Amino acid sequence: MNHINLIGKVASKIKEKKQQDGKEIIQFTLKTSEQYLDKEGNTRIKNHWHRVAAWGKWAKVLKELGREGMELAIEGKLVSRFFYQEGKKQFVSEVEINDLIIV
Repeated sequence: MNHINLIGKVASKIKEKKQQDGKEIIQFTLKTSEQYLDKEGNTRIKNHWHRVAAWGKWAKVLKELGREGMELAIEGKLVSRFFYQEGKKQFVSEVEINDLIIV
C-alpha cells in the first residue's frame, strides 16, 4: 500500500507548470515538524521538507487559494517520475495529493 498523510505548512512559493500534454501541475514544498527530547531532556524540533504535487481539482484549488505559510493536511501517495533537463535524465520523488484540507 502506498499511502501518506502529512500535516504541515507550505514552505515555498506555489509553482504552476504545464506538462507537454497540456495538463496543469502545481508543485510546492511542505514543511512538517516533529518534537523530541534530547539527552538532557530539552524539547527539540526537527523539520522535514517534502516535495508535493497536485493535479486536477486540487491544482485548481491550490492555484487559487494556496500561499506560502498556509497550513495543510494532505493525503496522497509517493510517486517517482523522470524528466529531461539540459539533455540529462532527472528523477524526482514527490507526494501526489489525493485529498487535502486547509487547516
